[in-house]
Amino acid sequence: MSKTTAQKKGLLERLKEGPVVGDGSMCMTLEKRGYCRAGQWTPEAVLEYPDAVKQLLREYLRAGADVLQTPCYASSDGRLKRANITYTTAELNEAACEMAHEIAQEGNALVCGGLTPVMSYSKGEDETIVRGEFESQLAGFIKRRDIIDFILAEFFGYIGELEICVDVMKKAKMPIACTMRIGPLGDLNGVSVEECAVRMAKTGADLIGINCLFDFDTCLKTLKRMRDALDKEGLKTPLMCQPLGWRCPETTNTKKGYLLLPEFPFALESRQVSRFEVHKFAREAYNLGARYIGGCCGMEPHHIRAIAQEVIKTF
Repeated sequence: MSKTTAQKKGLLERLKEGPVVGDGSMCMTLEKRGYCRAGQWTPEAVLEYPDAVKQLLREYLRAGADVLQTPCYASSDGRLKRANITYTTAELNEAACEMAHEIAQEGNALVCGGLTPVMSYSKGEDETIVRGEFESQLAGFIKRRDIIDFILAEFFGYIGELEICVDVMKKAKMPIACTMRIGPLGDLNGVSVEECAVRMAKTGADLIGINCLFDFDTCLKTLKRMRDALDKEGLKTPLMCQPLGWRCPETTNTKKGYLLLPEFPFALESRQVSRFEVHKFAREAYNLGARYIGGCCGMEPHHIRAIAQEVIKTF
């Protein structure tokens, strides 16, 4: 059944009605299960181990996620080439679309097409090359717009790169969300949290926020600064937050977050958050204005269930 015949409510409609729950960790969790290579985090598992990827998506759906993201993080031309992956961005993204759609149909979940940063930007290459990489990622989502409900630019470290990406994403004529991997020090060029928030909102994205690199406490502090900056400018763009599932308070005043931990990436289990901590985080994020709450690396299905229990049943 297509999303049209099912008359499924879209992202913007759901945000008006109440909180939306995102899904959680894909690459890190698949690596622990034996289906990804640590350090590369490229998405070839969608083609090589589709049953394993579908099972993880299904667990997030059953845990209460309202959105399943296409499992294609790092599916960009430069990243795949660096990792010696022979699959193309188009092949991986299309397979990821089909997979997320198939599992979403088992419930009432939305499908989110995910775009990620490109190496050409950090290398300082011409903007036309940067745009070309984003267009390559976006092409698969435009092709399968019949099964994609909205698109998300995630894990951006530079606000300038994110602005280019969102501009390209507008070609899809779908709702747009975007997140940055920033903490108190702002982006990788030192642009403040406040300026990043305002510039993100002014891209015209429908939903903005933060994901990955930092733990609950740091993300909540950053989220508050974003909310205050938006309020000061009279901007009403809804916020989203998808943090780590590990405690790493010693990385708060860094730009690389948990990537600096000696336990990264193979020994983070002792830092795993509990469900009680997730309940508390979800409530505080909601109170700060986050209307889309999910998880990133380390946030497992049981953590997503805790978010759903907290914000959907009691908001």
